Amino acid sequence: MLWRQTWPMAIGVLALLGFQLVDSAFIARLGTAPLAAQSFTFPLSFLIIGVQVGMGIAIAALISRALGAGETARARRLGSLVLLVGMGVMASLALLLWAVQAPVFAGLGADTATRALIRAYWAPQLLAAWLGALLYFGYSLFRAHGDTWLPGKLMVMTSLINLVLDPLLIFGVGPWPGLGLPGAAWATTLAFASGLAVLGQRLRRTDWLTRHGLGVELRQSAPAFAGIAGPAMVSQLMPPLAAMLAISVVAPLGETAVAAWGLASRLETLSLMVVLAMTMSLPPWLGRCYGAGDWAQVHRLMRLALRVAVVWQLALGGLMALASPWVAQLLAGTPAVRDDLAGLIRFLLPSYAALGVCMLVVSAGNALGWPLRAMLMSGARLFVFYLPCLWLGSRVSGLMGLAAGAALGNLLAGLAAWQVLRRILASPRRRPLETCR
Repeated sequence: MLWRQTWPMAIGVLALLGFQLVDSAFIARLGTAPLAAQSFTFPLSFLIIGVQVGMGIAIAALISRALGAGETARARRLGSLVLLVGMGVMASLALLLWAVQAPVFAGLGADTATRALIRAYWAPQLLAAWLGALLYFGYSLFRAHGDTWLPGKLMVMTSLINLVLDPLLIFGVGPWPGLGLPGAAWATTLAFASGLAVLGQRLRRTDWLTRHGLGVELRQSAPAFAGIAGPAMVSQLMPPLAAMLAISVVAPLGETAVAAWGLASRLETLSLMVVLAMTMSLPPWLGRCYGAGDWAQVHRLMRLALRVAVVWQLALGGLMALASPWVAQLLAGTPAVRDDLAGLIRFLLPSYAALGVCMLVVSAGNALGWPLRAMLMSGARLFVFYLPCLWLGSRVSGLMGLAAGAALGNLLAGLAAWQVLRRILASPRRRPLETCR
Protein backbone atom coordinates (compact mmCIF):
# COMPACT_ATOMS: atom_id res chain seq x y z
CA MET A 1 0.00 0.00 0.00
CA LEU A 2 2.71 2.48 1.01
CA TRP A 3 4.71 1.65 -2.10
CA ARG A 4 1.69 2.02 -4.40
CA GLN A 5 1.02 5.47 -3.00
CA THR A 6 4.67 6.54 -2.83
CA TRP A 7 6.21 5.56 -6.13
CA PRO A 8 4.04 7.83 -8.34
CA MET A 9 4.93 10.69 -6.00
CA ALA A 10 8.61 9.69 -6.05
CA ILE A 11 8.65 9.92 -9.85
CA GLY A 12 6.84 13.26 -9.67
CA VAL A 13 9.17 14.64 -7.00
CA LEU A 14 12.18 13.45 -9.00
CA ALA A 15 10.88 15.31 -12.05
CA LEU A 16 9.96 18.43 -10.06
CA LEU A 17 13.24 18.67 -8.18
CA GLY A 18 15.13 17.60 -11.27
CA PHE A 19 13.96 20.63 -13.19
CA GLN A 20 15.06 22.89 -10.32
CA LEU A 21 18.52 21.35 -10.59
CA VAL A 22 18.35 21.73 -14.38
CA ASP A 23 17.55 25.43 -13.86
CA SER A 24 20.70 25.82 -11.80
CA ALA A 25 22.78 23.82 -14.28
CA PHE A 26 21.67 26.07 -17.16
CA ILE A 27 22.24 29.20 -15.08
CA ALA A 28 25.75 27.96 -14.21
CA ARG A 29 26.52 28.29 -17.94
CA LEU A 30 25.82 32.02 -17.66
CA GLY A 31 28.69 32.36 -15.16
CA THR A 32 29.39 32.32 -11.45
CA ALA A 33 27.69 35.68 -10.75
CA PRO A 34 24.18 34.68 -11.99
CA LEU A 35 24.47 31.32 -10.20
CA ALA A 36 25.45 33.07 -6.96
CA ALA A 37 22.55 35.51 -7.41
CA GLN A 38 20.10 32.61 -7.76
CA SER A 39 21.65 30.93 -4.71
CA PHE A 40 20.92 33.99 -2.57
CA THR A 41 17.20 33.63 -3.42
CA PHE A 42 16.99 30.02 -2.22
CA PRO A 43 16.27 30.83 1.46
CA LEU A 44 13.28 33.03 0.53
CA SER A 45 12.07 30.48 -2.02
CA PHE A 46 12.25 27.88 0.75
CA LEU A 47 10.24 30.27 2.92
CA ILE A 48 7.40 30.24 0.39
CA ILE A 49 7.63 26.47 0.11
CA GLY A 50 7.59 26.18 3.91
CA VAL A 51 4.30 28.08 4.20
CA GLN A 52 2.65 26.11 1.39
CA VAL A 53 3.85 22.77 2.77
CA GLY A 54 2.60 23.66 6.25
CA MET A 55 -0.83 24.45 4.84
CA GLY A 56 -0.69 21.34 2.65
CA ILE A 57 0.00 19.18 5.71
CA ALA A 58 -3.07 20.60 7.41
CA ILE A 59 -5.15 20.06 4.26
CA ALA A 60 -4.15 16.41 3.96
CA ALA A 61 -4.49 15.72 7.69
CA LEU A 62 -7.96 17.25 8.17
CA ILE A 63 -9.47 15.90 4.95
CA SER A 64 -8.05 12.39 5.44
CA ARG A 65 -9.31 12.34 9.04
CA ALA A 66 -12.76 13.45 7.87
CA LEU A 67 -12.79 10.73 5.22
CA GLY A 68 -11.58 8.15 7.73
CA ALA A 69 -14.49 9.11 10.00
CA GLY A 70 -16.99 8.95 7.10
CA GLU A 71 -17.59 12.75 7.00
CA THR A 72 -17.52 13.23 3.22
CA ALA A 73 -19.57 16.45 3.21
CA ARG A 74 -17.13 18.05 5.65
CA ALA A 75 -14.21 16.89 3.49
CA ARG A 76 -15.73 18.75 0.53
CA ARG A 77 -16.11 21.96 2.53
CA LEU A 78 -12.55 21.71 3.80
CA GLY A 79 -11.23 21.18 0.28
CA SER A 80 -12.94 24.32 -0.99
CA LEU A 81 -11.82 26.42 1.96
CA VAL A 82 -8.16 25.56 1.84
CA LEU A 83 -7.91 26.30 -1.88
CA LEU A 84 -9.49 29.74 -1.43
CA VAL A 85 -7.59 30.67 1.72
CA GLY A 86 -4.31 29.31 0.38
CA MET A 87 -4.57 31.40 -2.76
CA GLY A 88 -4.90 34.61 -0.74
CA VAL A 89 -2.22 33.75 1.82
CA MET A 90 0.40 32.88 -0.79
CA ALA A 91 -0.34 36.00 -2.87
CA SER A 92 0.12 38.19 0.22
CA LEU A 93 3.39 36.47 1.07
CA ALA A 94 4.73 36.94 -2.47
CA LEU A 95 3.92 40.66 -2.39
CA LEU A 96 5.62 41.01 0.99
CA LEU A 97 8.79 39.29 -0.22
CA TRP A 98 8.92 41.59 -3.25
CA ALA A 99 8.63 44.65 -1.00
CA VAL A 100 11.40 43.64 1.42
CA GLN A 101 13.88 42.21 -1.10
CA ALA A 102 16.50 44.98 -0.89
CA PRO A 103 17.22 44.85 2.87
CA VAL A 104 16.85 41.07 3.03
CA PHE A 105 19.33 40.27 0.26
CA ALA A 106 21.73 42.90 1.53
CA GLY A 107 21.51 41.31 4.96
CA LEU A 108 22.30 37.91 3.46
CA GLY A 109 25.56 39.30 2.06
CA ALA A 110 24.68 40.03 -1.59
CA ASP A 111 26.66 42.96 -2.99
CA THR A 112 25.23 45.72 -5.21
CA ALA A 113 25.95 43.94 -8.51
CA THR A 114 24.42 40.69 -7.26
CA ARG A 115 21.30 42.48 -6.00
CA ALA A 116 20.82 44.01 -9.46
CA LEU A 117 20.81 40.50 -10.96
CA ILE A 118 18.40 39.30 -8.28
CA ARG A 119 15.93 42.14 -8.86
CA ALA A 120 15.39 41.20 -12.53
CA TYR A 121 14.87 37.56 -11.52
CA TRP A 122 12.78 37.99 -8.39
CA ALA A 123 9.44 39.20 -9.83
CA PRO A 124 8.91 36.27 -12.26
CA GLN A 125 10.27 33.89 -9.64
CA LEU A 126 7.67 35.06 -7.10
CA LEU A 127 4.92 34.64 -9.70
CA ALA A 128 6.19 31.12 -10.38
CA ALA A 129 6.25 30.42 -6.64
CA TRP A 130 2.62 31.54 -6.25
CA LEU A 131 1.46 29.33 -9.12
CA GLY A 132 3.51 26.47 -7.71
CA ALA A 133 1.83 26.89 -4.33
CA LEU A 134 -1.63 26.67 -5.91
CA LEU A 135 -0.53 23.50 -7.69
CA TYR A 136 0.73 22.07 -4.40
CA PHE A 137 -2.60 22.72 -2.66
CA GLY A 138 -4.32 20.90 -5.50
CA TYR A 139 -1.87 18.02 -5.13
CA SER A 140 -2.62 17.90 -1.38
CA LEU A 141 -6.33 17.61 -2.11
CA PHE A 142 -5.78 14.68 -4.48
CA ARG A 143 -3.41 12.95 -2.03
CA ALA A 144 -5.95 13.32 0.80
CA HIS A 145 -8.41 11.41 -1.39
CA GLY A 146 -5.84 8.67 -2.04
CA ASP A 147 -4.90 9.75 -5.59
CA THR A 148 -1.14 10.13 -6.01
CA TRP A 149 -1.18 9.39 -9.73
CA LEU A 150 -2.36 12.75 -10.99
CA PRO A 151 0.07 14.80 -8.84
CA GLY A 152 2.91 12.55 -9.98
CA LYS A 153 1.98 12.87 -13.65
CA LEU A 154 1.55 16.64 -13.42
CA MET A 155 4.95 17.02 -11.76
CA VAL A 156 6.51 15.13 -14.66
CA MET A 157 4.57 17.18 -17.21
CA THR A 158 5.53 20.55 -15.73
CA SER A 159 9.16 19.42 -15.44
CA LEU A 160 9.32 18.48 -19.11
CA ILE A 161 7.77 21.79 -20.15
CA ASN A 162 10.31 23.64 -18.01
CA LEU A 163 13.17 21.57 -19.46
CA VAL A 164 12.16 22.55 -23.00
CA LEU A 165 11.60 26.23 -22.20
CA ASP A 166 14.71 26.77 -20.06
CA PRO A 167 17.35 26.93 -22.83
CA LEU A 168 14.99 28.84 -25.13
CA LEU A 169 14.23 31.56 -22.60
CA ILE A 170 17.65 31.70 -20.91
CA PHE A 171 19.89 31.65 -24.02
CA GLY A 172 17.45 32.50 -26.81
CA VAL A 173 16.96 30.85 -30.18
CA GLY A 174 17.81 32.12 -33.66
CA PRO A 175 17.30 35.88 -33.93
CA TRP A 176 15.53 36.10 -30.57
CA PRO A 177 17.89 36.90 -27.69
CA GLY A 178 17.61 35.08 -24.38
CA LEU A 179 16.46 36.66 -21.13
CA GLY A 180 19.39 35.36 -19.10
CA LEU A 181 18.72 34.63 -15.43
CA PRO A 182 15.04 35.80 -15.51
CA GLY A 183 14.41 33.34 -18.35
CA ALA A 184 14.67 30.44 -15.90
CA ALA A 185 11.91 31.95 -13.74
CA TRP A 186 9.65 32.61 -16.75
CA ALA A 187 10.10 29.02 -17.90
CA THR A 188 8.96 27.79 -14.48
CA THR A 189 6.00 30.20 -14.52
CA LEU A 190 4.75 28.89 -17.86
CA ALA A 191 5.25 25.27 -16.77
CA PHE A 192 3.26 25.74 -13.55
CA ALA A 193 0.50 27.62 -15.38
CA SER A 194 0.15 24.64 -17.74
CA GLY A 195 -0.09 22.27 -14.77
CA LEU A 196 -2.77 24.41 -13.13
CA ALA A 197 -4.86 24.36 -16.29
CA VAL A 198 -4.85 20.54 -16.30
CA LEU A 199 -5.46 20.33 -12.55
CA GLY A 200 -8.45 22.65 -12.78
CA GLN A 201 -10.01 20.52 -15.49
CA ARG A 202 -9.59 17.36 -13.42
CA LEU A 203 -11.03 18.95 -10.28
CA ARG A 204 -14.19 19.89 -12.17
CA ARG A 205 -14.81 16.17 -12.79
CA THR A 206 -14.76 15.31 -9.07
CA ASP A 207 -17.24 15.94 -6.26
CA TRP A 208 -14.51 16.93 -3.78
CA LEU A 209 -15.48 20.63 -3.59
CA THR A 210 -18.61 22.54 -2.68
CA ARG A 211 -19.87 26.11 -2.44
CA HIS A 212 -22.25 25.49 0.43
CA GLY A 213 -21.67 25.85 4.15
CA LEU A 214 -18.19 27.35 3.82
CA GLY A 215 -18.76 30.15 6.33
CA VAL A 216 -19.95 27.81 9.07
CA GLU A 217 -17.18 25.31 8.29
CA LEU A 218 -14.58 28.06 8.42
CA ARG A 219 -15.66 29.07 11.91
CA GLN A 220 -15.78 25.47 13.12
CA SER A 221 -12.59 24.19 11.51
CA ALA A 222 -10.36 27.24 11.86
CA PRO A 223 -9.08 26.23 15.33
CA ALA A 224 -8.31 22.67 14.19
CA PHE A 225 -6.69 23.91 10.98
CA ALA A 226 -4.60 26.46 12.89
CA GLY A 227 -3.69 23.81 15.44
CA ILE A 228 -2.12 21.69 12.69
CA ALA A 229 -1.07 24.32 10.14
CA GLY A 230 0.44 26.69 12.70
CA PRO A 231 3.02 24.32 14.18
CA ALA A 232 3.51 22.67 10.78
CA MET A 233 4.25 26.03 9.16
CA VAL A 234 6.62 26.96 11.97
CA SER A 235 8.34 23.60 11.41
CA GLN A 236 8.52 24.27 7.68
CA LEU A 237 9.67 27.88 8.15
CA MET A 238 12.60 26.83 10.29
CA PRO A 239 14.54 25.37 7.32
CA PRO A 240 14.32 28.66 5.34
CA LEU A 241 15.49 30.56 8.41
CA ALA A 242 18.31 28.07 8.83
CA ALA A 243 19.09 28.42 5.10
CA MET A 244 19.35 32.20 5.53
CA LEU A 245 21.72 31.76 8.44
CA ALA A 246 23.69 29.13 6.52
CA ILE A 247 24.08 31.33 3.43
CA SER A 248 25.24 34.18 5.68
CA VAL A 249 27.91 31.81 7.01
CA VAL A 250 28.91 30.77 3.48
CA ALA A 251 28.89 34.31 1.97
CA PRO A 252 32.18 35.46 3.60
CA LEU A 253 33.88 32.46 1.96
CA GLY A 254 33.37 34.06 -1.47
CA GLU A 255 31.17 34.00 -4.55
CA THR A 256 32.49 30.60 -5.64
CA ALA A 257 31.54 29.03 -2.30
CA VAL A 258 28.05 30.57 -2.50
CA ALA A 259 27.57 29.18 -6.01
CA ALA A 260 28.74 25.69 -4.95
CA TRP A 261 26.53 25.78 -1.84
CA GLY A 262 23.53 26.72 -3.99
CA LEU A 263 24.11 23.77 -6.31
CA ALA A 264 24.55 21.46 -3.32
CA SER A 265 21.22 22.70 -1.92
CA ARG A 266 19.48 21.79 -5.17
CA LEU A 267 21.19 18.41 -5.18
CA GLU A 268 20.09 17.83 -1.58
CA THR A 269 16.40 18.14 -2.40
CA LEU A 270 16.80 15.95 -5.48
CA SER A 271 18.62 13.22 -3.55
CA LEU A 272 15.84 13.22 -0.93
CA MET A 273 13.15 12.54 -3.56
CA VAL A 274 11.99 9.23 -2.05
CA VAL A 275 11.81 10.67 1.46
CA LEU A 276 9.96 13.74 0.19
CA ALA A 277 7.53 11.50 -1.69
CA MET A 278 6.87 9.53 1.51
CA THR A 279 6.27 12.74 3.48
CA MET A 280 3.50 13.42 0.93
CA SER A 281 2.01 9.93 0.60
CA LEU A 282 2.36 8.71 4.20
CA PRO A 283 0.39 11.38 6.17
CA PRO A 284 -3.01 10.76 4.49
CA TRP A 285 -2.81 7.06 5.40
CA LEU A 286 -1.60 7.83 8.89
CA GLY A 287 -4.42 10.35 9.24
CA ARG A 288 -7.05 7.78 8.25
CA CYS A 289 -5.67 5.27 10.74
CA TYR A 290 -5.54 8.00 13.38
CA GLY A 291 -9.20 8.80 12.71
CA ALA A 292 -10.07 5.09 12.99
CA GLY A 293 -7.94 4.61 16.14
CA ASP A 294 -5.76 1.96 14.46
CA TRP A 295 -2.22 2.13 15.89
CA ALA A 296 -1.18 -1.29 14.57
CA GLN A 297 -1.08 0.02 11.02
CA VAL A 298 0.65 3.19 12.18
CA HIS A 299 3.47 1.10 13.68
CA ARG A 300 3.80 -0.95 10.49
CA LEU A 301 3.77 2.04 8.18
CA MET A 302 6.39 3.91 10.19
CA ARG A 303 8.73 0.92 10.43
CA LEU A 304 8.53 0.35 6.69
CA ALA A 305 8.97 4.03 5.81
CA LEU A 306 12.03 4.43 8.04
CA ARG A 307 13.70 1.32 6.66
CA VAL A 308 13.16 2.44 3.07
CA ALA A 309 14.49 5.92 3.83
CA VAL A 310 17.68 4.75 5.55
CA VAL A 311 18.56 2.04 3.00
CA TRP A 312 17.82 4.26 0.01
CA GLN A 313 19.69 7.30 1.29
CA LEU A 314 22.75 5.33 2.39
CA ALA A 315 23.00 3.58 -1.00
CA LEU A 316 22.44 6.78 -2.97
CA GLY A 317 24.72 8.83 -0.73
CA GLY A 318 27.57 6.35 -1.02
CA LEU A 319 27.21 6.18 -4.80
CA MET A 320 27.08 9.98 -5.16
CA ALA A 321 30.11 10.41 -2.90
CA LEU A 322 32.11 8.03 -5.12
CA ALA A 323 30.91 9.79 -8.28
CA SER A 324 31.25 13.33 -6.86
CA PRO A 325 33.95 14.54 -9.33
CA TRP A 326 31.82 13.58 -12.33
CA VAL A 327 28.58 14.91 -10.81
CA ALA A 328 30.25 18.23 -10.04
CA GLN A 329 31.68 18.44 -13.54
CA LEU A 330 28.21 17.90 -15.00
CA LEU A 331 26.56 20.61 -12.89
CA ALA A 332 29.14 23.34 -12.30
CA GLY A 333 30.30 25.95 -14.78
CA THR A 334 33.86 26.70 -13.58
CA PRO A 335 36.70 24.54 -12.17
CA ALA A 336 36.65 26.35 -8.81
CA VAL A 337 32.92 25.74 -8.33
CA ARG A 338 33.37 22.11 -9.43
CA ASP A 339 36.04 21.46 -6.81
CA ASP A 340 33.98 23.00 -4.00
CA LEU A 341 30.82 21.16 -5.07
CA ALA A 342 32.61 17.79 -5.22
CA GLY A 343 33.79 18.25 -1.63
CA LEU A 344 30.30 19.19 -0.44
CA ILE A 345 28.79 16.11 -2.10
CA ARG A 346 31.26 13.75 -0.41
CA PHE A 347 30.38 15.05 3.05
CA LEU A 348 26.67 15.83 2.76
CA LEU A 349 25.02 13.15 0.63
CA PRO A 350 25.63 10.14 2.94
CA SER A 351 24.32 12.11 5.94
CA TYR A 352 20.87 12.43 4.35
CA ALA A 353 19.97 8.94 5.62
CA ALA A 354 19.74 10.45 9.12
CA LEU A 355 18.06 13.59 7.77
CA GLY A 356 15.41 11.41 6.12
CA VAL A 357 14.58 9.78 9.46
CA CYS A 358 14.04 13.21 11.01
CA MET A 359 11.85 14.39 8.11
CA LEU A 360 9.60 11.32 8.33
CA VAL A 361 9.20 11.65 12.09
CA VAL A 362 8.20 15.32 11.73
CA SER A 363 5.76 14.49 8.91
CA ALA A 364 4.19 11.67 10.95
CA GLY A 365 3.88 13.91 13.98
CA ASN A 366 1.74 16.40 12.07
CA ALA A 367 -0.53 13.63 10.76
CA LEU A 368 -0.91 11.84 14.11
CA GLY A 369 -1.84 14.74 16.35
CA TRP A 370 1.61 15.74 17.67
CA PRO A 371 2.13 19.04 15.79
CA LEU A 372 3.89 20.75 18.70
CA ARG A 373 6.31 17.86 19.13
CA ALA A 374 6.96 17.86 15.40
CA MET A 375 7.65 21.60 15.53
CA LEU A 376 10.05 21.18 18.45
CA MET A 377 11.81 18.34 16.63
CA SER A 378 12.28 20.57 13.57
CA GLY A 379 13.62 23.33 15.77
CA ALA A 380 16.03 21.02 17.53
CA ARG A 381 17.27 19.59 14.23
CA LEU A 382 18.18 22.99 12.90
CA PHE A 383 19.11 25.12 15.89
CA VAL A 384 20.50 22.55 18.31
CA PHE A 385 22.27 20.19 15.89
CA TYR A 386 22.64 21.52 12.33
CA LEU A 387 23.50 25.22 12.58
CA PRO A 388 25.90 25.01 15.56
CA CYS A 389 27.82 22.15 13.91
CA LEU A 390 27.83 24.00 10.57
CA TRP A 391 29.12 27.24 12.11
CA LEU A 392 31.77 25.46 14.15
CA GLY A 393 32.96 23.52 11.11
CA SER A 394 33.28 26.70 9.04
CA ARG A 395 35.37 28.32 11.75
CA VAL A 396 37.68 25.33 11.93
CA SER A 397 38.20 24.52 8.25
CA GLY A 398 36.35 26.81 5.83
CA LEU A 399 33.90 25.34 3.33
CA MET A 400 34.90 21.71 3.84
CA GLY A 401 34.68 22.12 7.62
CA LEU A 402 31.25 23.62 7.13
CA ALA A 403 30.21 20.57 5.08
CA ALA A 404 31.54 18.16 7.71
CA GLY A 405 29.70 20.09 10.43
CA ALA A 406 26.44 19.99 8.46
CA ALA A 407 26.81 16.22 8.03
CA LEU A 408 27.41 15.75 11.76
CA GLY A 409 24.34 17.89 12.55
CA ASN A 410 22.17 15.73 10.26
CA LEU A 411 23.42 12.55 11.97
CA LEU A 412 22.70 13.84 15.47
CA ALA A 413 19.23 15.06 14.44
CA GLY A 414 18.31 11.69 12.92
CA LEU A 415 19.34 9.82 16.07
CA ALA A 416 17.36 12.22 18.26
CA ALA A 417 14.24 11.90 16.04
CA TRP A 418 14.40 8.10 16.23
CA GLN A 419 14.52 8.20 20.02
CA VAL A 420 11.55 10.60 20.16
CA LEU A 421 9.48 8.38 17.86
CA ARG A 422 10.23 5.27 19.93
CA ARG A 423 9.08 6.97 23.14
CA ILE A 424 5.88 8.31 21.57
CA LEU A 425 4.80 5.01 20.00
CA ALA A 426 5.58 3.13 23.21
CA SER A 427 2.73 4.97 24.98
CA PRO A 428 0.06 2.49 26.23
CA ARG A 429 -2.78 4.29 24.45
CA ARG A 430 -0.92 3.90 21.14
CA ARG A 431 -0.50 0.15 21.35
CA PRO A 432 -1.68 -1.74 18.26
CA LEU A 433 -5.39 -2.40 17.70
CA GLU A 434 -7.04 -3.91 14.62
CA THR A 435 -5.78 -3.08 11.17
CA CYS A 436 -7.01 -0.04 9.27
CA ARG A 437 -8.05 -0.68 5.66
